[in-house]
Amino acid sequence: MSNLTHSNNDGTNGGGYGNATLLDNPNLCTLSTCDLSMANFDYIPTLPGNAIYAAIFGIAIFAQLFLGIKHKTWGYMVAMIFGLLLEVIGYVGRVLLHNNPFENNYFLIYLVCLTIAPALFTAAIYLCLARIVHVYGENLSFFRPRTYTLVFCTCDLISLVLQALGGGIASTSDTLSGKNLGRNIMLAGLIFQVISLALFALASGEFALRVIKNKSQWNVRYIDLVNSLLFKSFLVGLVISSVTIFARSVYRCAELAGGFNGELFRGDEALFMVLEGLMLVIATIWLTALHPAVAFQGTWHESNFRFRSKDAERKLMQSTDEESQTAIEMNHQAFTSR
Repeated sequence: MSNLTHSNNDGTNGGGYGNATLLDNPNLCTLSTCDLSMANFDYIPTLPGNAIYAAIFGIAIFAQLFLGIKHKTWGYMVAMIFGLLLEVIGYVGRVLLHNNPFENNYFLIYLVCLTIAPALFTAAIYLCLARIVHVYGENLSFFRPRTYTLVFCTCDLISLVLQALGGGIASTSDTLSGKNLGRNIMLAGLIFQVISLALFALASGEFALRVIKNKSQWNVRYIDLVNSLLFKSFLVGLVISSVTIFARSVYRCAELAGGFNGELFRGDEALFMVLEGLMLVIATIWLTALHPAVAFQGTWHESNFRFRSKDAERKLMQSTDEESQTAIEMNHQAFTSR
């Protein structure tokens, strides 16, 4: 039997052996007095891997800040920067855990920040769909552009609140039942996020099918934009980002469902680094390198939805009809002159 203080991780007092003071207060442990059963993980978090992730997200903050200020994409910028900032703080927490795996405050910094950060990334993605609908043609969509934004951003807010609330309860509770309650609320928030992403994918896919089947009804005002390689690459980036965030969220649901003492949560760092860290690095690269303001080529602001009055909507429809009629006449003239 080892001389190091050991916990059985069964949630009961005295569930272990060694120094009674350390069993009651694992924060006092060191690697020379306790084994990793007294920590929140059965491994020491990798220093290079977590530091690299923190650096990547940190660099992305400056890129998003520059592009956001330059193009005045305030909503997208705020969502991305706060999400990236939480990612940086979360991975700094894991770096600190490398040096002291028994410090519960470092664990809570990692847990709360990395759990809720992707909800802000999805908010940024949701802001793009309404504008995509507008440039292709609102007539092609089953819903109005603002409906997509309001519904999915509301779902995202609910998910964020649940995850933050659960994290707060888990971090402040001194009892196993309290920590489990916090975990379950966080899990509910993650499940809600997965469902929201799935519904978003269905709504986006349904609109994409309408676009493909009705090319003759595309908004002629933005025909050059939607046919450009840059805009098409941006759409691919949104799909990849959504898929990677969805995969990460499913993984975190499975991880938390097993509990804080489950093997998936405590013992598999490699899987965490791939399905949590790498997935969000990929999403961040696409959401930054193919920034929507750049991809929309100067039309980001004019393609935003507004809560228009009926008169304003009628004038907009008249304007669109006139543009469409002009385009039809130009095509007819070009055909007859041949």
